[in-house]
Amino acid sequence: MTATLTPSRSGRRAGRNGFARVVHAEWTKFRTVRGWVTGMVAAALVVVLFALLVGVSSDQKGSPPVPIGPGGEPVTDSFSFVHQPLAGNGSITVSVSALNSSVPEGPGDLRPGVVPWAKAGLIIKASTRQGSPYAAIMATGSHGVRMQDNYVNDTAGLPGPLSAAAVRWLRLDRSGDAITGSASADGTHWTKVGTAHVSGLGSTAQVGLFVASPPAVDGMGTRGSVSTAHFGDLRVQGGWASGKWTGGQVGAESPSFAGYPENMSGSFTESDGRFTVTGAGDIAPAVRDTLPTGGTLRELLTGTFAALIVVIVVGALFITTEYRKNLIHVTLAAGPGRSRVLVAKAMVLGGVTFVAGLAGAVVAGPLGERLARANGVYIFPVTSSTELRVALGTAALFATASVLALSVGTMFRHSAGAVTTVIVAIVLPHILTALPFMPGSVSNWLTRVTPAAAFAVQQTLVRYHQVTSNYTPYNGYYPLAPWAGFAVLAGYAVVSLAVAGVLLRRRDA
Repeated sequence: MTATLTPSRSGRRAGRNGFARVVHAEWTKFRTVRGWVTGMVAAALVVVLFALLVGVSSDQKGSPPVPIGPGGEPVTDSFSFVHQPLAGNGSITVSVSALNSSVPEGPGDLRPGVVPWAKAGLIIKASTRQGSPYAAIMATGSHGVRMQDNYVNDTAGLPGPLSAAAVRWLRLDRSGDAITGSASADGTHWTKVGTAHVSGLGSTAQVGLFVASPPAVDGMGTRGSVSTAHFGDLRVQGGWASGKWTGGQVGAESPSFAGYPENMSGSFTESDGRFTVTGAGDIAPAVRDTLPTGGTLRELLTGTFAALIVVIVVGALFITTEYRKNLIHVTLAAGPGRSRVLVAKAMVLGGVTFVAGLAGAVVAGPLGERLARANGVYIFPVTSSTELRVALGTAALFATASVLALSVGTMFRHSAGAVTTVIVAIVLPHILTALPFMPGSVSNWLTRVTPAAAFAVQQTLVRYHQVTSNYTPYNGYYPLAPWAGFAVLAGYAVVSLAVAGVLLRRRDA
C-alpha cells in the first residue's frame, strides 16, 4: 500500500525544509563575514580581559580576615558581650527596660535616634571567636523581640517598642544543642519564640548579655551608631562555673566593624544586680555596606557592558549591511516568508552570541576570582547553581541584546541610529547605576523598567530583612529577581522583533 502525502502535509514539510535552508543560509552568511566572527571572539575576550584586570589590580594583602559563619557565609560579628561560661545545660533570664541609641552628627557630636535593628538581650555562643555558632533572643529598636541564630536565621517574637512602661523579659534555655528562646511582657506569663538546634557549641559555652548597634543608613552611605541597654532581674540555673561576669567587645579588629564614635567605647557597669551595657557593631550576615572591601562575581564580569557594545554593533550590522548594499530584497525573495527570514536571522545571531557570552563568563569568573583571592581580596561566595545561573544569564543577556539590535536595525535600516538607540537603552542605564552618587530610587527605577534590568542575572548578593543597608544596584542588589530582570529585556526584544516583522512585510516589499 502506497502512502500519499496530502497537499497540506507536503506544504508544511516544504515550509519546514525551506525555513531550515534559510537558517543555514543566514549561518553561512554570518560565518563568512570575518568582521562579525571577529566581533564575537572579541566580545568573549573582553569579558575575560576585564576579569583579569579586576583580579590583578585588587590588592588587599595583609587585611584582617573576614569572619565566616557556620554556613560558610561572610558575617559581621562585633558586639559588646558580658558573659561567663556555662558547662552543660542551663538557663538564663533577664529583663530589658531600655534600649537607647545614638548616631554621630559630627566629630564628638551624638544625637539620639532610632536604630531599627539595635539589639539587647541574651546570647549563648560557642566562644568569643568571630563566626562561632550562637543563638540569641533580644529586644530590638523597632522590630520587637526576635530570636536569631547562626547569623542568618531570624524569628519574630513579641511585637511593640521597648520602654520603662513596656519592659521585656527574655529567657534562653539550653538542652544539648537545642536552644529555646522565650519572652514575656510581665515576667510571669511566657511565650516561646522558637527553638534553634545549634551544633558546635561544645560542652561549655559562653553565655550572657549582649548589645549590638549596627550602622544606620545615612543617604547613600552609613554611619556607625552606639546603643546602651539597661538589664535587670538576672537569674541563672544550671552549670554556671564562676559566678563572675566579664565583658568586652567581640570582633574589635574585624573589617566589618565600623568602630565606635569618637571618644566612646564599649562598656558595662553592674550595680545591685542591674547591668548597663553599651555596645556597637552587629551580629548578622555581612552585606556590602558592612564589608565594602569584598568583591563579587558580578564585579569580575564588569567587562559585560563593554562586550555588549560589540554584540550590539554586530547585531545591527547583520541586517543593516543588507540595506546598505541593496541586498535585502534578494534575501527576502529567497526566503519562505519575510518574517521567517527575520526569525532565521535572530536564531543564528542569538545562538552565536549566546555561545560567545557563555564562553567569556565561564572563563572570566573562576580566573578572575583566583587572581583576586591571590591578592588578598575576599570574594562573596556563591553556590555552584548560582555560578551556573550567572554564566547562563550572561550568555542569554548577550543573545537577547543582539536580537534587540537586529530588530531595531530592521526598523531604522541604518546601523548608526540602531546601535546608538540600543546602547542608550541597555548600556547607558547600567553605567548610570554604577555611579556612586546616583540616588538609589533612580537606580532602582532604571533597573526595573529599562532593558538594563537584565543585568540582574549577574547578581549574587543576598538581601537580609534583618540587616538595614543600601540595597541598590551600585552595591550589587537589584530590585528584580535575576530572571525577572532578564524578562524585561526579553520583553523589549520580542516586541521589537514583532514590530520589525510587520515593517518587513509592509515596507520592504
